Amino acid sequence: MNIIACQFQIAWEDPEANLAKVTELLNQREIVPGSLIVLPELFATGFSMNIESIADAPGVKPFLETLARRYQSWIIAGHVAKSSDGRGLNLALVYEPSGQQLCSYTKIHPFSYGGEDKVYAPGSEVKVISIGDFQVCPFVCYDLRFPEIFRTAAVQGANTFVVIANWPAARTHHWTTLLQARAIENQAYVVGLNRTGTDPKLEYDGASLVVDPQGVTVASLANEEACLEAKISKEKMVSWRQRFPALQDSHHSFSPPAQKP
Repeated sequence: MNIIACQFQIAWEDPEANLAKVTELLNQREIVPGSLIVLPELFATGFSMNIESIADAPGVKPFLETLARRYQSWIIAGHVAKSSDGRGLNLALVYEPSGQQLCSYTKIHPFSYGGEDKVYAPGSEVKVISIGDFQVCPFVCYDLRFPEIFRTAAVQGANTFVVIANWPAARTHHWTTLLQARAIENQAYVVGLNRTGTDPKLEYDGASLVVDPQGVTVASLANEEACLEAKISKEKMVSWRQRFPALQDSHHSFSPPAQKP
C-alpha cells in the first residue's frame, strides 16, 4: 500500500488556508488509486482549545470527501467536533475512496500537561479498519505514550498504526523513539505524521516517519513542508512475524489472528 502523509505548517484557526495548503501539497504528487493519504492532528485549525470557534469548521468534511473521491484513496485526518457535554472531541476521521466516512476515532488520552483534558473529552475504544490488505488503527498524538492501547489494537488484528500529531519540538526525540518502539513491540508498520512551524505557544519540528515491523525507518522528513511517501508490504510484515514470533510468545492472553495468504 502507498502512504502519502502531508507534513506542513498549520495556519492557526484558519481552515481555508489549511485546506488550500493540503491541496497544494497533494497537487505536486502522482497518487496511485487505493493509496492512504494522511493529514495531521487537527489539520484544519491547529491544536487550539477554542472549541466554540473551531469545532466542526464548515467545509472540512466536504473537503475530505472530495479528496477521497478525487484520488480514489483512503483518508485519515484530524478533526475537532463537540461532545454531548459541550467539550471537544479530538478525532481521527477515516474516509473510503468512495468519499464516504467509514468511522471516527476519538483520542483516548487528552494531553493533560497542556490542559487538553480540561476542554476535550476522552475516547474509550480503539478502531481497527480494513484498508486493502492491511488492518489499520489510527491514534492521535499523546496516545503514542501508552503502549497498552497499541497492544489492544494488535490483539484485534491491527498490523499498521497511523499516529497523527501536533508533537512539540522540545520532545522530538521522544516522538521518534516511541514510534520505533510501537513498531518493534507490535511487529507492525507505524506511520507517524507531525506538523511543522509554530502556533501561539509552541514550535514543531516535523520529523514524520514511516517505520517497518522491525523498527527500521523506511521514509522520513526533517522539518520541511512536504509529503512523506512510502510503500508498505504486507508480505514483509507477515514474514517477520513468522520468523520471529514474539507476539505468539506473549503471556497476556494474546492470540494473534491468522494471517491471510
